[in-house]
Amino acid sequence: MNATQHRAVDAQLDKAAAVCAGRGAQLTPLRRHVLGLILDADAPLTAYQLLDRLRAARKGAAPATIYRALDFLLAQRLIHKVERLNAFVACAESGHEHPAQFLICRQCGAVTEIEDRVAASALEHAAEREGFHPRMTVVEIEGTCAACFQPA
Repeated sequence: MNATQHRAVDAQLDKAAAVCAGRGAQLTPLRRHVLGLILDADAPLTAYQLLDRLRAARKGAAPATIYRALDFLLAQRLIHKVERLNAFVACAESGHEHPAQFLICRQCGAVTEIEDRVAASALEHAAEREGFHPRMTVVEIEGTCAACFQPA
């Protein structure tokens, strides 16, 4: 990671700490470290990939360590779990609950978070027509990203 990327990640971590503090929660050094690993990653990371990276700095880290940190980061809405991949990504709009859609490239594994409120609203209205009252809408769309796409 170059100096500019390092400063950007540090700024995101400082913002996350402020969001947590505003809610009366604490972004402990361990939680900050795990969030930093997620922010620094080029692709979504599974809990065990995160654990392997965490063990480079904290030799005694156990699965429960990473799962507790992930639970906290999810509860604070700083990260998302991409169910299709059973992996975690940083939230583009960290700190508040919002509808999200994930574009998942089947070739390179890249995940892009988009926020299309029109699409989310359409899904919520469709659910409500069925008598269902949604709390949160998350959509995962598989396909091919622009970098991998090769027209036929």
